[in-house]
Amino acid sequence: MTDVTHTLHLAVRHHSGLAVATVIGDVDMRTAPTLRSGALEIIQQGHPRLTLDMAEVGFCDSAGLSAIIGIWHAAQEAGGSLSLAAVPDRLMRMLRMTGVDSLLPVHATVADVTDSPPTSAKR
Repeated sequence: MTDVTHTLHLAVRHHSGLAVATVIGDVDMRTAPTLRSGALEIIQQGHPRLTLDMAEVGFCDSAGLSAIIGIWHAAQEAGGSLSLAAVPDRLMRMLRMTGVDSLLPVHATVADVTDSPPTSAKR
């Protein structure tokens, strides 16, 4: 029997006022609080423009979606923005079905975000 680890890691880098957090691991009811608290810490450290790089996410459930929405609200309240990059197909379908894709920008790659000029936050 294989042990399942329920860990999630965020690797953060900065590009001209934009924080990019690579999310590594599955985002579910056990790990969503880690995603939310890590992203909120980035925002509270003075980086309200945040992109979550989802390329290393294998699975995301409704708890993960809820965490993403909470992060979006926090970024908005801080005068910033949240965007997603490299979203896996299954998560993209969930974003479309729930309408969350109309709230925040979704980019094919992180380069699409880091190479584009800053945009104002949506309200």
